[in-house]
Amino acid sequence: MSAFNSLRPNEILVFGRYRLRRRERVLEKDGAPLAIAEKTLDVLCALVESRGQIVERETLMRKVWPDTFVEDSNIAFQISTLRKLLDESANSPRFIATVPKRGYRFIAEVLEETETQTETVVDAPTGTPAGKAVPEANSRLIEPRPERFFRQRWMWAAGGAITALAVLALMGTGTQRKFSVLAERGTVVLAEFENKTGDAVFDGTLRQGLLVALEQSPFLSILSERRLQRTLTLMRQPPTGRLTHEIAMSICERTGSAMVVEGSIERIGRLYVLGLRAWNCDGGGLVDAEQAKAGTKESVLDALSEMAVKFRRRVGEAAATLKQHNISLAEATTEFPEALNSYSMGWALHQARGAPDAIPLLKHAVEIDPQFAMAHAALGRMYADIDESDLAAQSLKTAWELKEHTSDRERFFIEVNYLSLVTGNLAEARSVADAWARTYPNDAVPHTLLSGLPNKAVARYEEAASQARRSIQIDPDFGMSYYNLAVNSLYLQRLDDAGAALAAAAGRGLEIDEFHMLAYDLAFLRGDTDGVEGIVARERARSLAANWIENREAFRLTYAGRLQEARRRCDQAVAAAEQAGQTERAAAWKAGEAVREAMAGNRPEARRSAAAAMQLSHNREVRYGSALALAMAADTATAQTIASGLEKEFPEDTSIRFSYVPVVRAQIELKRHNPAGALEVLKVTVPTEMGVSRSAAITLFGALYPIYFRGLALCDLGRGKEAVDEFRKIVGHSGLVVSDPVGALAHLQMARAYRIAGDRTSAKAAYEEFLRLWRNADANLELLRDARSEYALLIG
Repeated sequence: MSAFNSLRPNEILVFGRYRLRRRERVLEKDGAPLAIAEKTLDVLCALVESRGQIVERETLMRKVWPDTFVEDSNIAFQISTLRKLLDESANSPRFIATVPKRGYRFIAEVLEETETQTETVVDAPTGTPAGKAVPEANSRLIEPRPERFFRQRWMWAAGGAITALAVLALMGTGTQRKFSVLAERGTVVLAEFENKTGDAVFDGTLRQGLLVALEQSPFLSILSERRLQRTLTLMRQPPTGRLTHEIAMSICERTGSAMVVEGSIERIGRLYVLGLRAWNCDGGGLVDAEQAKAGTKESVLDALSEMAVKFRRRVGEAAATLKQHNISLAEATTEFPEALNSYSMGWALHQARGAPDAIPLLKHAVEIDPQFAMAHAALGRMYADIDESDLAAQSLKTAWELKEHTSDRERFFIEVNYLSLVTGNLAEARSVADAWARTYPNDAVPHTLLSGLPNKAVARYEEAASQARRSIQIDPDFGMSYYNLAVNSLYLQRLDDAGAALAAAAGRGLEIDEFHMLAYDLAFLRGDTDGVEGIVARERARSLAANWIENREAFRLTYAGRLQEARRRCDQAVAAAEQAGQTERAAAWKAGEAVREAMAGNRPEARRSAAAAMQLSHNREVRYGSALALAMAADTATAQTIASGLEKEFPEDTSIRFSYVPVVRAQIELKRHNPAGALEVLKVTVPTEMGVSRSAAITLFGALYPIYFRGLALCDLGRGKEAVDEFRKIVGHSGLVVSDPVGALAHLQMARAYRIAGDRTSAKAAYEEFLRLWRNADANLELLRDARSEYALLIG
């Protein structure tokens, strides 16, 4: 809930071309609502409320984040975002002035309006019932303005159809005519940018630059590279082949797109001459033709920017959005064509072969231009894809520091990934991704991000699945959207739906490692041993899959109590990851082993694995797994030190605040024979306890751990019935824990809880289920011997 709900509800504040509608919590510019994140709006409200007065940084932080410790950089980030929305800079402010070493002051004149009368809207925007009374200002009854109404309807519509390209002014051979493109045909196919200069630096570079320029528009929908490649494959063309005019027109027809845009560059004397042409897919007529000249290689991108703006204007984009969402390519990307070329090739390799092959090219791009923000961001995203979280954070921090030199869409990309992967503040990441989706409704990426951890970590699985479906609707060839739809179905215990999502992806010829991982998990949950073994055999033949398949096998074997074999599989997984240069992933696998050994009661092995993991990496998940394992292995002092370090270093991180640290401290309290203290520290986890933490999503351990350790504390307190309820949550949500051994151990702990509650019949059944799961377990396990003894006493 916002910290500013106490503001007077009927007041509208007007400054310049902006209106702040307090009741609706909407910021308008020239009557059209702007996309603005919740915390950004809170900062604006605080400043406007104290207009003319200095608002100290500390005061601002207390108002906007009343219950959370945040870094000072958060305020700078929100102020920077506001200045972007208000079209001003820090050097020449019209609204927000910086008071050095103190805070900020809102300096613009503010007028107040009070809503006293209403107008009736016959066909209200999405989310507002038709015929509902809508407040109006200054006691004037105003006739609805159609252009404003449709702007608002567009901004507010949730998951609407792709925007129309509006009215196109077609450029023919000396004649002009009007051409209307239907809303469902609003996609643009970006064809080849023919390089006639003989300079290889322009190969692929200008097409990438034009893509960046056109993606700044909220109203143009560019056919994704994924759909391009799939369509080329269906046409029996090489998926990375040249997009000639003829091939592009065929793709346009097959995908139901509106037009093809292509370009060219040639050297005439000392000048570079660039051309841009757009063709109507229905009849093949010329929609637009633009030309620009550049005197130097370095100014080519400026000329390309100029042509892109003219094209956007020609196809009917409003002047307001052109002004709001337009930045030169040299500023949005890089002034060095060589860097843009390497960046472009990196993304192409990522599409064709995955993150490991793309990383060297992206590293080369930032070596050429260290100020290339989006190349740093892309590099960070690639590192995250291979679970190298520290390296990802380093690149994303640099990108975040340079984010002002990007387009609005790229800035959204940087901010969401920075919040998700660096600060770990998933609530803020969700807010920014929501704003991204509202601003760029044709973009599948924000919906895919919203179908992932920002919603999964807080157990919003239905919402996450809905976002995945929306992403697929926009771009049916985005593999991660199908994965997220499938995995959220799994979390909701809908195994058949998860399988159907994977089948739909396979039907489109999509393949990513995550599909194989999820197919393995589905086979495990269905008890399909043959299916599991078949997947293992296939994946071992793929070198890039060797480490993750062996790690999953280690978890499956531990689930069955076969720890000796699990150790061998873990060693193989770690070796494969290290051989691939993925040190952090190797450390994560070792941290997972430490947790598994500790849960099975093998304290020495747990300590050794934790130490080995920490020698390889100190990233968040490695430190969490090591701390928890050490706490269970009775090294509570080291565990406490690690937990305190995580808390101090990452004060905003959702997983650390609401899962990692409370769980470690609860186990420490249990070791100190203080179960009441354990229950107390676990209170903070309750709102998100059914969520999937980052450790569970990445390293396979940690799902429902707050519930498991709460159950242990309740057992220690003799509150058996309550403990049963906790362990039943784990047993009943196998799709969340999958092969984490906590799923098997929950049966044993539930048996003990039933015994404490005096329910011998239910206790007997729970013991028998655990012993069935561990029927092939290592005979020397103390935990197994204890379970057998307890069962014998119960039935004897």
